[in-house]
Amino acid sequence: MFEKMPHIKEEIYIGFLDRTIDIHWNYHALLMVGIWLVLVPVCIMIIRFGKPRPTEFGLRRQVHIKHKEWWWFSTHKYGLSLAVFLSLGGVAVALAASGGFSGSVHAILGSLTVILAVVQVTAGMLRGTHGGKYYNRANPDDPSTWQGDHYSRTTRRRIFEAYHKTGGYFTLFCAIGAIGSGLMQYPMPVLAKIVFILPFFYLAFWVIMEFFERSYDGYRAVHGYGKEHPYNKEREFL
Repeated sequence: MFEKMPHIKEEIYIGFLDRTIDIHWNYHALLMVGIWLVLVPVCIMIIRFGKPRPTEFGLRRQVHIKHKEWWWFSTHKYGLSLAVFLSLGGVAVALAASGGFSGSVHAILGSLTVILAVVQVTAGMLRGTHGGKYYNRANPDDPSTWQGDHYSRTTRRRIFEAYHKTGGYFTLFCAIGAIGSGLMQYPMPVLAKIVFILPFFYLAFWVIMEFFERSYDGYRAVHGYGKEHPYNKEREFL
């Protein structure tokens, strides 16, 4: 059975308030587990399995949170942005409460997780334009209006996609390590059981969705399944 590490502070003196307050590390643990084992995995599964079935014309309205056909993308984007924002707050409070960076395995993995998460958000902002033959204001008869990094599969977009998925899974891997090492430093038996059991529910859901083949191709779902689209033509034998 793990015991709380003796170096973990249980209270902190606030100079300008001239008072000592208790540190509730269980709140920090609940916040981070909620972010990285609930919010983040759910946002990942939504964009994987929430995409609509590909049609001839794809999604024609502009990518925007107000358009319900883009709910899966908006949930992924804003949900993960919220996760990063809350994580930064959790890290800032932890650093202040502990008096700085401790250098423990938990601190290293936790910091690495948040840094990688910030990189993910930054990469998303740099992913480029959308484009599409039938998208928003494009003219299907004028190819010059179809251009966009996503539709045309530019090098910029390929670099983003090559990193985004793999980097995202690696970030989640670091987060799991941070959670595990954190619970070793500050044991919470009930939370530890939840942390152990929860991934099995995700596994079951993931298997069911894959069985029903709900992981539709993103490019085809967005731009249409026609062979005239650049990336569909490139993969015509797939």
